[in-house]
Amino acid sequence: MWEVPRARRTQGVAVRLIVFAVGAASLGTEIAAARLLAPYFGASTIVWANTIATVLVALACGYAIGGRLADRRPDLAGLCRLVVVASLLLALVPIVSDPFLRLSVRALGALSLGGLLGSLAAVLVLIAVPVLLLGAVSPYANRLTLRDVGETGRVTGRLYALSTAGSLAGTFLAALLLIPTVGTHRTFLIFALVLALVAMPWLSTRLGLVVPAVLAALLLVEPGQVGATGTGGRVIATRETPYQYARVVQLAGGERRLELNEGVAVHSDLQPGSYLTGGYWDDFLVLPFAGGSKHPPRRIAILGNAAGTTARAEGRYFPRTRVDAVELDGALTTLGRRYFDLHGPRLHVYTADARPWLAASRARYGAVFVDAYRQPYIPFYLTTHEFFAEIRRHLEPGGLVVVNVGHAPGSDALERVVSATMRSAFGFVLRDRFDDTNSLVVASEGRLSGESVQRAARGLPAALSAVAGSVAGRIGPALRGGAVYYDDRAPVEWLTDLSLLRYATGHR
Repeated sequence: MWEVPRARRTQGVAVRLIVFAVGAASLGTEIAAARLLAPYFGASTIVWANTIATVLVALACGYAIGGRLADRRPDLAGLCRLVVVASLLLALVPIVSDPFLRLSVRALGALSLGGLLGSLAAVLVLIAVPVLLLGAVSPYANRLTLRDVGETGRVTGRLYALSTAGSLAGTFLAALLLIPTVGTHRTFLIFALVLALVAMPWLSTRLGLVVPAVLAALLLVEPGQVGATGTGGRVIATRETPYQYARVVQLAGGERRLELNEGVAVHSDLQPGSYLTGGYWDDFLVLPFAGGSKHPPRRIAILGNAAGTTARAEGRYFPRTRVDAVELDGALTTLGRRYFDLHGPRLHVYTADARPWLAASRARYGAVFVDAYRQPYIPFYLTTHEFFAEIRRHLEPGGLVVVNVGHAPGSDALERVVSATMRSAFGFVLRDRFDDTNSLVVASEGRLSGESVQRAARGLPAALSAVAGSVAGRIGPALRGGAVYYDDRAPVEWLTDLSLLRYATGHR
């Protein structure tokens, strides 16, 4: 009379522990999968949509399959074998992901919908089956726990609550602790190890010991370099930060580039022996003269400093200008100091989110540069009327703001929106169309002109004077026709995704 209830209680504890662990692994896997794809396909809403959709479909299929399996063999050993198989498949993800993802990029990168199809194929191949098996655990556990039809609601509700609690734990554990501290690859392995450990006591001794031991050993293996390097060259440093995957790439001639996530865009650049880059960063140095001033600003703010390309050059050419460089991701500042010669006589670097930092500041600036991206998006709250009104309050008389607007080749929808929104807060707006993917939009309450930049060129060093001449020749009226964005409605992600989709499908 005592042994049966005790065995049932022991089984009940085991099932609840498994349900909690599986809930944690399911959502932790989803978070880690999106991070795993980011270095190859980016972190756009399309990639997230593919990941979430795949997880939901896999879980739904798992629920259906798990119910059938439970009816055929309703015992704890069967449930544990299911969990162990899922753990082994999860452990395979970081092992096979890099070669598979590199192949996906090569195979699909040149196709019109490469990012969409590539990320969808990748998430299907890598995590669909293990997540399906994890989904099968819930109905299986429900079948093992239910003893009386009269307690169906109570038992089912308790298991769902426990699974959801595990999902919450897995989400925060992956996002806030594991990925930032041990990396994406080891996050998969840790969840796989946890699954194996909770199933181990109810399996045969050999299998129950070998699987966790193998998974623990894999944690000691150093992950290799990951990511699709869009510009070629040799990766000399990588960081997996709380915000993104970053790498420093050195080209054959010694040039260094900072690439984030999929590596399509270059976020900082260092040319050997030069403070100029030949890129849009150089234009930031001379655009403040568009307001008519003969002297560089007394103080500037850079919102979105990355590894400090613009800040470094400002310190070289205008050493009396105080530079307040704001970067949300402190790891990029560390990379800047080590690999991009980030320094300056009056440079002050702040690790903070740009808009809250600006709102808390009492400083006034001759120029504010906005170059903040979480590729491929400008954060929506840095494109709104309220944000530009905040910048206006921080500008000295005659001061101006310059926004780098990156966009798909041939697309001007985002630039039109940014220009219209800046116009709603300032009296004058011009554009410096650097190339087919970058335009710098300049706004001020005072008049702006290319002629002012050209006049200032005469007093600048020769290299910088050439930049000023080029900018003066390009600068012109800002685009019109865009909507004004406000904090309440600023669909930047939707607009950017639509532009990328139109470009990918050949519609310009």
